[in-house]
Amino acid sequence: MKVLSVVGARPQFVKLAPIAHALKKAGAQHVIVHTGQHYDRMLSDVFFSDLQIPAPDEHLGIGSASHGRQTGAMLAAMDEVLEKHNPDWVLVYGDTNSTLAAALSAIKLHIPVAHLEAGLRSFNRDMPEEHNRVLTDHCADLLLAPTEVAAAHLATEGLASRSVIVGDVMTDVLYQTRDAVTGQANPITQELSFAPGTYSLATIHRPANTDTREQLQAVVDSLKAIDHPVVLLAHPRLRAKANEHKIELSGGNLHLHEPLAYPQLVLAVSGARGVITDSGGLQKEAFLLRTPTTTVRTETEWVETVELGWNILAYPGEELTRAASRPRPTDTAAAPYGDGHAAQRVVQELSRNLR
Repeated sequence: MKVLSVVGARPQFVKLAPIAHALKKAGAQHVIVHTGQHYDRMLSDVFFSDLQIPAPDEHLGIGSASHGRQTGAMLAAMDEVLEKHNPDWVLVYGDTNSTLAAALSAIKLHIPVAHLEAGLRSFNRDMPEEHNRVLTDHCADLLLAPTEVAAAHLATEGLASRSVIVGDVMTDVLYQTRDAVTGQANPITQELSFAPGTYSLATIHRPANTDTREQLQAVVDSLKAIDHPVVLLAHPRLRAKANEHKIELSGGNLHLHEPLAYPQLVLAVSGARGVITDSGGLQKEAFLLRTPTTTVRTETEWVETVELGWNILAYPGEELTRAASRPRPTDTAAAPYGDGHAAQRVVQELSRNLR
């Protein structure tokens, strides 16, 4: 079996790691294509070494652009790559422009497509990620759902016959990374001298929170007003937008920090009293590490984190500040995102559904 994985952004590199290891263990051929959607080293290349992923076989070097131009450039470049490698499966991950471009290119060439993390829905059609995930689900041949909720969404859309619940590969890699870094120094404690449990970790990057000066200023002001230190891991897009809007990203209780490599991010989240984010993946990672989360969005794909009391959706302003300062919720043993063996099930399903 020959599988071609297409990735291009930080969350996809994390999801790729357990899949790469499981495919190697199964003796499958694995071709890795990096679109270049994330080109900053701390959000891209460093993940391959940190998570022991083989170097990409193909690097498209697309880089940043508007959604249409970026997706179009990827789509144009993918045809040659797929014709060269002719895989049994094209495996796409999550909900980025890389995901949609690879899926469209593959189906045009009649190569089977499997979508990892299928069925997630925010029901916010303003989000480019929602466009990407819905379109990919409806063109893919095999839908690998992480949760029962995701599978139910697919069934509602008439896609049950192509769907299977495998669990969440992010659970696999997070548990493996957590165990591997146990006992290592927390970078936030080490560099900023904040004791464990006294700081919150923040990431903000989505267009809805950064594209207008008013919204980004409201988010930053809310973070500065929280009653304990907040460490903002500044994504390159956030820095660029802050410079464009002439907004200072530090001050008050807000402290600026470079993005962290994934193992260091796990350590930092594990030691935090809370996480404040508009990221999809980080909400779930924080829940798995049992760190309370405040999500600066009006919806979440990971509804289980909200239902279990570990995640609150909040608008910038007093609502966000109050949510981020709340006490720790009641502990739970719930495991909606699987047992840490999802990648093995993914490989089994790819093998079982070979044409």
